[in-house]
Amino acid sequence: PRSAVPSLREGSERCQVGITAASKRTRAEGKDDEEGTTLTVHGVRVVSESDRSSSSAAPLVLLHGYANGALYFYRNLLGLAEDHFGTVYALDMLGWGLSSRPTFRTSEDTVESAEDFFVESLEAWREANKLEKITLGGHSMGGYVSVAYTEKYPERVEELILLSPAGVPNSKPDPKLRQNLPMSYRFMFTLAEQLWERGITPGSFLRSLPESRGRAMVQRYVEGRLPAITCPEEQSVLAEYLYTNSILPGSGEFSLNRLLNPMAYAKSPTVYRIPDLKVGKISFVYGQNDWMDPSGGMEVMRLVEERRKSGDKTVPNVEVYGVRNAGHLLMLENWEGFNAAVMAAVRGGGKIGAGAAKMRNDKDGENFFRRPKFGRRGGDNKVQQDVDTSVQSS
Repeated sequence: PRSAVPSLREGSERCQVGITAASKRTRAEGKDDEEGTTLTVHGVRVVSESDRSSSSAAPLVLLHGYANGALYFYRNLLGLAEDHFGTVYALDMLGWGLSSRPTFRTSEDTVESAEDFFVESLEAWREANKLEKITLGGHSMGGYVSVAYTEKYPERVEELILLSPAGVPNSKPDPKLRQNLPMSYRFMFTLAEQLWERGITPGSFLRSLPESRGRAMVQRYVEGRLPAITCPEEQSVLAEYLYTNSILPGSGEFSLNRLLNPMAYAKSPTVYRIPDLKVGKISFVYGQNDWMDPSGGMEVMRLVEERRKSGDKTVPNVEVYGVRNAGHLLMLENWEGFNAAVMAAVRGGGKIGAGAAKMRNDKDGENFFRRPKFGRRGGDNKVQQDVDTSVQSS
């Protein structure tokens, strides 16, 4: 429900489900220039009453990934608010969740106009909520949008945290790798590419199914994709949230093939855009078993260091963190490690909490990250906690 935030405080150690009435919706209103209707950006705000939080910290604003929503951060909000930020917002981007779902229409058929659909609505929300500066964190597609927003409104971003962001590497999948896959997987990839190019989204496919079949499919997805969530009630709530989010009228989801190529490679890769951002610090956070290629973040760190060594003092400080025993949905798969990585990113230096590690160089990244293999279930991707003694948690 829009007034609920599942929180660790009210859930058991196993089942992270609890309802608190203290959370509030946030709203940004503007005029749709074609229809004259009011648009709403929905979000959840968590405000800490703890003296552990920093009164000077810019509030954290979290953007979800593709086909997700604000409450995908339900395991993280309370801890992040209490341990540092004081105030944390998780938003449904325009066209997703409980935000308005206008027809995805842009003035031009360009990457920039598709980005602006999300960038300008986020800026309208910030202005309506009178936030001078924010710490901006974006997961997956939300990470891509966060880069685009920071490009356009750098004066509004105190710090940028990219959580397994989509669209970083300037590359495409090696076709030779597909040749080595089983026939069933080659067929699956070919079909997915065809649907992608035609603009047939996962949401539109789900909406075409009978409700019972659609719900069963989402329930199986949650159980198979998120084995870290073992509480049946929590699984059920998450499946209900994901299914309901997907069957609402399509909107933001139709940006997919305007911004990205198949396999989440961007049409305008951010690997060369990020070093030019006018923000002091940028942190990447990836899951140890992430299918989103962590080498993108490592490459940005290398590019920035090369420019700094050549005398360019305008580049941001860039750091890369990893979350142990987690994949792409790292905020759900290992919420403690996720929060520890975010805290390390914003505090800079000092001991890193359990479940997270900082990558100091390429060797650290090679030793820490493990690319998932096709055919594995989520729980089979776990690797030993101390992968290499050179990757330290402090």
